[in-house]
Amino acid sequence: MKIDEKKFNLWFNAFILIGMMVAVVVTNVYKFQQPDARRFMLVFASIGALMGVVNTVLSANGNILTFLFGLVDVTIASVVAFDSSIRPGGEPVWGNFTLHAFYFLPMQFVGWWQWRRRGATAKEKVKARRLTSVQWAALAGTFIGGTALAYLVLCAVGGNTGTAGGFIRTVILFDALVLVLNILGQVLMSLAYMEQWVVWIMVNVCSICLWAGKAASSPDSSYTVVMVIKYCFYLLNSLNGLRIWIRLSRSVNS
Repeated sequence: MKIDEKKFNLWFNAFILIGMMVAVVVTNVYKFQQPDARRFMLVFASIGALMGVVNTVLSANGNILTFLFGLVDVTIASVVAFDSSIRPGGEPVWGNFTLHAFYFLPMQFVGWWQWRRRGATAKEKVKARRLTSVQWAALAGTFIGGTALAYLVLCAVGGNTGTAGGFIRTVILFDALVLVLNILGQVLMSLAYMEQWVVWIMVNVCSICLWAGKAASSPDSSYTVVMVIKYCFYLLNSLNGLRIWIRLSRSVNS
């Protein structure tokens, strides 16, 4: 039986948006009952999470308005990551803060400009493309080298040697992975490459691990739980985005 593409996307997008909204409301109600809950930051992070989900849904569907909602999401995420890093207890996530404040924020404007050049409007989807084998090799090499470098830098910034009892610092490693993958994913997204969704899937898996680790190690995990929920919905949407963009890139390159 052939699935109606438009109806599937409509129902899937509704599930992502409504599901995220319900999850955020339930989390807020539960956390508000705790005496040590930081209510402003919890609500602030929740608004950013909702804007982020709208951003990713629009991106998956090739809609240029993704960058408008992305601007709000990135701004709030920068504040949340900064606040989480300066709070006592747990590992800092300075890589996540740097990523959002100094890379994602200006890249929203770059992405808007690039998508406009590839025919994207509020009504017309962007013209997607695919990486060549040489570009794939360059992407893999950049990922491996960039992750190693980012891990060492983040360890130095946090005053760590890179190991604890002979083991790699897990939270810092995931912070480095998320940092490098997000940089690569944003470049691919801005240039409208289908392979961005492979990277975003990896980003979301690593982000879930990163924020779950923060929630487990931090004495104040109010909004870190919201971040875990946010990236779970991001992961679902990235899988749908990969499906849509395979078709979009196939129609352009055929």
